Amino acid sequence: MRLLLIIFIIFSFSCKEQKRYANNNLSEYQKNVNDFFKDASVSPLKSKDLKNFKGLDFFESDSTYIVSARIKKTPESLPFKMKTTSNIPADFRIYGKVIFNLNNQDMELFVYENLEYLDVEGYENYLFLPFSDQTNGFETYGGGRYIDIYFKENDSVIIDFNKAYNPQCVYDENYSCPIVPRENNLKIRIEAGVKNFTQN
Repeated sequence: MRLLLIIFIIFSFSCKEQKRYANNNLSEYQKNVNDFFKDASVSPLKSKDLKNFKGLDFFESDSTYIVSARIKKTPESLPFKMKTTSNIPADFRIYGKVIFNLNNQDMELFVYENLEYLDVEGYENYLFLPFSDQTNGFETYGGGRYIDIYFKENDSVIIDFNKAYNPQCVYDENYSCPIVPRENNLKIRIEAGVKNFTQN
């Protein structure tokens, strides 16, 4: 399962030449994401979609959706099998809750440790944040989106919803992707991050 590999590569990926996309009003992060998707050696896109790829569709970057959160740990939580789109469960543990305020509303979401990545270099402080919101099924993928979080020892993290990304199975159904738990549904619209993908 190539879960999260895409985001790891995005952060380490450096493009030497500037590529042109349908939308030129992109942040540097969004350009890097598009460059990654355009690279046939690592792209999750199917060949037919890669051939006509002109860039992913994003919400405009908005600093409102960058929030500081407090982590309330759940050290006694046990490993469990998270459901996936392939019916092959993935091993996770609830690390805790992230508690934050967005648009003057207090919110909380569960964050998870991916047990497959506990001993992988570069993932020592990594947490997986899957979520759904009121844009799902409209502007965004109906099954929800993911955010990668890297925390420090002070139990506080920054959540950047502008970096919310689609499960890889949105681009190719052969991938196995964790299904967003029901408890991680936000009753508001998160107009940030990547939008849904229309296959060719």
